[in-house]
Amino acid sequence: MDAHIEGVRFAESPSGVVAVVTIAVDGESDVLPIFVGFEEAASIARGLDAVDIGRPLTHDLLLDVVEELGGRVDRVAISDIDDGTYIADLYLDTPRGGVVVDARPSDSLALAARTNADIELSTAVFDDGREPLAEYEHLDDIRTLMGP
Repeated sequence: MDAHIEGVRFAESPSGVVAVVTIAVDGESDVLPIFVGFEEAASIARGLDAVDIGRPLTHDLLLDVVEELGGRVDRVAISDIDDGTYIADLYLDTPRGGVVVDARPSDSLALAARTNADIELSTAVFDDGREPLAEYEHLDDIRTLMGP
């Protein structure tokens, strides 16, 4: 399924800030919520906004290394869920051919946000975790907590 990052939001909880990335699928009204750490969510939002904060952060650095070595991010795929943990793969085109790298969904989405790479979502994963967008629309955009 073709997907895209619909939003990066947060909620206050008794244990602190909880961040969630909502993944929308073309032609569907529901989203797949993926709960991630605050720093990962902030990195995804920075990638979506193409914010340059000077020195590269981890996802910027990884992308710089991939590109300096002649590669590019082709796409990311969220393909499975294992005991509540989403499984993702990062597809790279390199001078040696295509490479698939096991990656956390948050890292994959942070790179996709920086490169406009396609996001693929398996039907089974979407069906297993889909929820109405209305469940998340009331949450604040994480950018309201981020500094420059």
